[in-house]
Amino acid sequence: MLKIAVPNKGSLAETAAWMLEEAGYRGRRDAKELISVDARNEVEFFYLRPRDIATYVGSGALDVGITGRDLLLDSGSPATEVQGLGFARSTFRFAGQAGRFGSVQDLAGARVASSYTVLVEQHLASLGVEATLVRLDGAVESAVRLGVADAVADVVETGATLRAQGLEVFGDPILSSEAVLITSGRDAPGLATLKRRLDGVIVARDFVLVDYDIERSRLDAAIRVASGFESATVSPLHDPEWAAVRVMVRRAETNAIMDALADVGARAIIVTRIHAARI
Repeated sequence: MLKIAVPNKGSLAETAAWMLEEAGYRGRRDAKELISVDARNEVEFFYLRPRDIATYVGSGALDVGITGRDLLLDSGSPATEVQGLGFARSTFRFAGQAGRFGSVQDLAGARVASSYTVLVEQHLASLGVEATLVRLDGAVESAVRLGVADAVADVVETGATLRAQGLEVFGDPILSSEAVLITSGRDAPGLATLKRRLDGVIVARDFVLVDYDIERSRLDAAIRVASGFESATVSPLHDPEWAAVRVMVRRAETNAIMDALADVGARAIIVTRIHAARI
């Protein structure tokens, strides 16, 4: 069976479980289960701490897993990223007291607190900056105020939590992270199927189908608005002067595309969600 590591808690867990279910796999039914078997798909799921998943996969004990890119890089594991999964996106950055640091080079000789000391050390080394790393588990925003560190390196979303502690971000981002599929590097049975199914879930999540009717004289203008994933599907209508068109468009662009199609004369514009896909 294909052995898959799945986050057991935290921000990654819920969406990872949803994606696997949408991909046709049967996950655990009891949140206390550590292992569950999907015999129909010949898959075995192992529910682990997100921070440990890269270690298990990299050791070869498990074939594949879902974790954060930041956790993968910080682990030092030989596991490799197969693809981004498009959720749990975050930016990893330095922050310090307002006005104290202008660039990463200003961290030379400073103390930097982080839960990702391996990742931060590698980044600083690549820039030729020597600093003292202070490892903390969990929230690090209070480290500067409490005198444990001069700066922190942490996940930044809106920056509101940092500002509440009197901190501001500086320098370029260390890393842009998201949930990723990782592998041990072995060509395990079922891995290609898993990847293809997850690709289908991502497409179904990010795209919709748009159907509309258009006069043939305006067809080219309408297709310029939305040409489709490969190309538009154009079908004849009973009235030979009109055609029915179907295209895939990005969900985030749906309303703007509907407006643009209406502007060029499209009628009966209908949007349909995609439940599953193979591209």
